[in-house]
This record gives sequence, C-alpha cells and structure tokens, in this order.
Amino acid sequence: MLGENPQTIRENTGILLEASKEIGLEANPENTKYMIMSRDQNIVRNGNIKIGNLSFEEMEKFNSNIILPVVLYGCETWTLTLREEHRLRVFENKVLRKIFGAKRDEVTGEWRKLHNAELHALYSSLDIIRNIKSRRLRWAGYVACMGESRNGYRVLVGRPEGERPLGRPICRWEDNIKMDLRKVGYDGRDWINHAQDRDRWRAYVRAAMNLRVP
Repeated sequence: MLGENPQTIRENTGILLEASKEIGLEANPENTKYMIMSRDQNIVRNGNIKIGNLSFEEMEKFNSNIILPVVLYGCETWTLTLREEHRLRVFENKVLRKIFGAKRDEVTGEWRKLHNAELHALYSSLDIIRNIKSRRLRWAGYVACMGESRNGYRVLVGRPEGERPLGRPICRWEDNIKMDLRKVGYDGRDWINHAQDRDRWRAYVRAAMNLRVP
C-alpha cells in the first residue's frame, strides 16, 4: 500500500480492509506495519496509524528489518575469510547507498555518492560484520552447552576420519570463533569449557557487537 502522506495511507488501507471483510479476511495489527521511505533524515515520524479500531506500528529500519534477515539467514554457522567479510561490507555499503541516495556537494553543487564514513554516520544500527560475529558467538555458546547427546555438539567436538588433502588447511568454523574471541580479549583456548559460564559468554557477545571493523 503506497501513499504520499499518512492520510492517503489511511484512506487506501481503509478501502482494503473493507474489501477484505467481504471475503472473510481480517488484518492482524500485530503482524502488519507501515514504513516511511525518505532520504530526509530529519523527517517527522507519525507514530502509530489508527484505522477504526486497529493500530498499525511504524517499521523504522528498512535494512535491518527486511534485507539483513534474508541475507544473514543461517550466518551463525558461516565460516568467513577476510576476503568474504570484505565482500559483505561492500554489499552492505551498496545497499545503504541505494537507501540514503546521493548527496549534493556543498562546493561544486554536484550530486555524488556517499562515502563509507558518511554511510556509517547515517546508519546507526549494527553493521553486517559485527552482526555476524555476535550471532556466531551466541550460537557457539549454545552449542557448547548442548551436551554430548546432541548432534550439534558431536559435530563440533568430533574429529573426521581419513587423511587431510595436501595444501593449506581450510578455515574452519571453530577457527572463526577463536579469532572472534581473540578480538574481544580472550585467547580462545578451551573456549568450550569457558562458554559454560553464561554471564561471561554474554559479555563476549556484547563486546563483539562493539568491535571496530575496518
């Protein structure tokens, strides 16, 4: 449902609700939200939109509520190299440039793309890499506490049989966990036993959210 202002949205949504009732459909206000799309960062928010007895909440973040859940599905189990992390950052910046649009240069008056620093200043939510690292650490804590009867734990601590192929070993999921832990101040050794302290592990997850990502 599209509209240039809240009044248009109310009118169009009211027509849709009435037409839906005729065929036995009803809107669920808990699962129905609206969104304001504007490049103006100082735009005034309208709060909830009320139509009859229904109240619809505003969805504030397009990227974090729609795009990231799709992109990061299952990211807790990902194994990423530095090159792949860089490609994800490039993707996120490209999406944010589409959302925020161009910026007029104060000197030349010409429109230009936003620089990375300007994007990060506009986008206050967790960036994609910190999001992945914090989710991966949180999931690692869950797996470490599962116990030997769970398949997830057996896969984590198990050792595959056979010979490893020649060449440099590939980066493993556990290697990513150890690297993330080193970045938040823990050396990563014996992290499975360390994860049994849930309060301390939550502190590591929160620290991963505040990591400085180049």
